[in-house]
Amino acid sequence: MTSLPDTPCYLNGEFTPLRDAKISVLDRGFIFGDGVYEVVPVYGGHPLRLAQHLARLDRSLAELRIANPLAPAQWHAVIARLLMAAPAADQLVYIQITRGVALRDHAMTTGIAPTVFAMAQPMKPVPAGLRARGAACVSADDFRWQKGHIKSTSLLGAVLARQISVDADATETVLFRDGWLTEASSSNVWVVRGDEVIGTPKGPHVLEGIRYGLIEELCEEAGLRFALRPVARQGVFAADELLLSSATKEVLAVTQLDGQPIGKGVPGPVYERLYAAYQRAKVRSAASEERP
Repeated sequence: MTSLPDTPCYLNGEFTPLRDAKISVLDRGFIFGDGVYEVVPVYGGHPLRLAQHLARLDRSLAELRIANPLAPAQWHAVIARLLMAAPAADQLVYIQITRGVALRDHAMTTGIAPTVFAMAQPMKPVPAGLRARGAACVSADDFRWQKGHIKSTSLLGAVLARQISVDADATETVLFRDGWLTEASSSNVWVVRGDEVIGTPKGPHVLEGIRYGLIEELCEEAGLRFALRPVARQGVFAADELLLSSATKEVLAVTQLDGQPIGKGVPGPVYERLYAAYQRAKVRSAASEERP
């Protein structure tokens, strides 16, 4: 397929041009979505919080009873090789592991080799205009499954949730389960009250974003309080500020939800402090001598 780039990817122990990479139609990731993935942001050739991403990959694999096929040092070597061919300084490294290839059967097939795939692609920054004015989002009931803490390739629920905001010309879909905040379709959500940043407690309905730990550290750096506790729907709409976090959004202010302004309807001071702290964290990562 000539529309795909010829940058190298890693597939089952070999590096090959992305446009030439092939898997079996009987791969359980293709048939069942039976696999997990990770997305690692890279700034100036330095992955941000790579150890935490690899630890979450281990947790997701353990939930699926798949042994991690590579040791941390091997993952570091794979990522370093991919980044050597990366044309842009800021990248996203995508890692996917599926159970492997077998005849179709819902039961977890044993004795097969996992399919291991990784690639790097340029990171698309949040447009300057969106960052300056803040994001308009919509809300929806969280209709996804009960295992949201697994970073699974079975993403149909997230796709359907994200499409709700696409259809509304909005940035994200903020999700509520039984009237309580969970997360957004592909982001974690943070409620700001005064100088306190509040996140949803970790649990089966929330993917523990790598930025959970990072936001806590940035709050400490910025002199903000950090807490994880349940937030009711009305508390979200009454927030002083509302924030999204993800590998691609970093930290992004939500200034409108379901057509209603959040706080003063503009990015607030807590967002500004956290965003500035995030940029300092990126600089520290890029200045680090540690590379994969």
